[in-house]
Amino acid sequence: MMPRETAGAAAGELSITFELNGATRSARARTEHTILDVLRWQMNLTGPREGCGVGMCGACTILLDGRPVSGCLLLAVMADGRKIATVEGLEGPAGLHPIQQAFIDHSGFQCAYCTPGFVMATKALLDENPSPTVADVKTFLAGNLCRCGSYVKIVDAVMDAATRLASPATTSLVGADAR
Repeated sequence: MMPRETAGAAAGELSITFELNGATRSARARTEHTILDVLRWQMNLTGPREGCGVGMCGACTILLDGRPVSGCLLLAVMADGRKIATVEGLEGPAGLHPIQQAFIDHSGFQCAYCTPGFVMATKALLDENPSPTVADVKTFLAGNLCRCGSYVKIVDAVMDAATRLASPATTSLVGADAR
């Protein structure tokens, strides 16, 4: 599906429609706008954050069709017709997602600026590999940087989240779509 120019919109603006955290959303974006711009300024989602602006820090990590991408690099028009998940979409009716809770329980953050990106990258990792090794975690999360140096606690949180998601009790609390 190609984005289309919006009638009455400013020149160069295109209309895009995408699924955001399970709901169909529409937005207007200029060709140079990133999906991070749209998420933060039009959808009022503050989880994905711009850290470096060049796709090196991971603070803006979102899931695009289930795969982690840097929201600061993805042009908004490229998200047209796609599925986007942000940290705001993880919490369910039963409360925080097990990944979110594991990060809290293990203090997998200090300033927490990078945490939403780490959480979303962790979700992608555990969707792909529900039983990662510590080496798998370190490799998969290598594109996410924590300026505070909370890496040991982050790895502990990811390993605990994997255990929680593998537990039948946890799965029944968060539902089959938790992963």
